[in-house]
Amino acid sequence: MNVIGFIGWVGGWVALLGVSLYLDDWVVWVFLPYFLYGPYRALTQLRYFPAALWIRRILRTYPWQVLHGVPYGLSDRPEVLTRHYGWFELPIPGRPGQLLPVVFTQHLRLEWWSRRMAPRAKLRLKAQIEEIWFAGDVRFVGVIAVPTRKGLAPRRLHVIEQRMDEQSSRRFIDWGAGPDDIERGQQAGVCPRAILSRMEIL
Repeated sequence: MNVIGFIGWVGGWVALLGVSLYLDDWVVWVFLPYFLYGPYRALTQLRYFPAALWIRRILRTYPWQVLHGVPYGLSDRPEVLTRHYGWFELPIPGRPGQLLPVVFTQHLRLEWWSRRMAPRAKLRLKAQIEEIWFAGDVRFVGVIAVPTRKGLAPRRLHVIEQRMDEQSSRRFIDWGAGPDDIERGQQAGVCPRAILSRMEIL
């Protein structure tokens, strides 16, 4: 879809430019909004590609799991290092009942999620994120999604990351991540330097 969108915006701009050369001048003024907006949309479309490739890499490393009724919010989390645009608390692998917050660090294509995570969102909107699909490791990174209406496939895919302060009361060793977990995190595209800096406390 990213490729189709990019080709569509660029191709549409070129096609309209070619057509306008053979039409009256007033037609160019009709097309002017597209001539101005088209390049912006094409550049914006390019910004989606890194996230899409990262999602693909994560999904090749981790399987999907279905979760129900997980805590979420749009408020700031003081234990999170970087600016974020919402959070989910997801279970730590192998530790039932223990949750860690993972956050949205990119605002692109986040409008759909934000409208449903807002405290004053309507109940019918909140119900759409009552069941979520998660592929990843909450200690590193993952992909979050919601099921289609038939519940057979994920949609609205978005990357969420672990950005908790290493100096907080929760340490990396307390999350139970072993060498195999760290290796899978690296396969999913987690920065090795970030992992090694956390391992210094082991």
